[in-house]
Amino acid sequence: MLFVGINPGIRSSLTGHHFAGFSNRFWKLLYESRLVPEPIGYWDDGRLPDWGYGITNLVRRPTAGIDTLRRHEYVAGRARLRRKVLRYQPEVVALVGVTVFRALFPEHRGEVDLGLRPQTIGRSAVFVLPNPSGRNANFTHAEMLAAFRALRHYLSRRTSRRIKL
Repeated sequence: MLFVGINPGIRSSLTGHHFAGFSNRFWKLLYESRLVPEPIGYWDDGRLPDWGYGITNLVRRPTAGIDTLRRHEYVAGRARLRRKVLRYQPEVVALVGVTVFRALFPEHRGEVDLGLRPQTIGRSAVFVLPNPSGRNANFTHAEMLAAFRALRHYLSRRTSRRIKL
């Protein structure tokens, strides 16, 4: 599975690690949802492949917020991510935030529900998670945790089906 964020924040850029903001709940949610078996922090992002996960961003340029990202950066990021997904073929692409979904699928109109989406990238399923940044007040911790648990449940169902075959 590949986690995809929108772009690195300033602290992530300074530390060289994903989701490193002081108020970011990504790592806590990974553990609380049991996507990883032990508590980890941003400094452990290099361990994600141990559990079958990758992590990347749509846009490479770090910013304090997404308001300074430009349209051409989204276009270039979409093309780069699509090539990456088609090359590595993760079973699931987990978009960390509705903004990432909207950037990847600009033709989509209306609300974006969390969870499994009908869109795919190649053969990879697309799953939308809430943005765990402390700046994001759109979801409660309980709602975020429910979405991360739904992802774990979806992954476990896919794995058990693969084993039965």
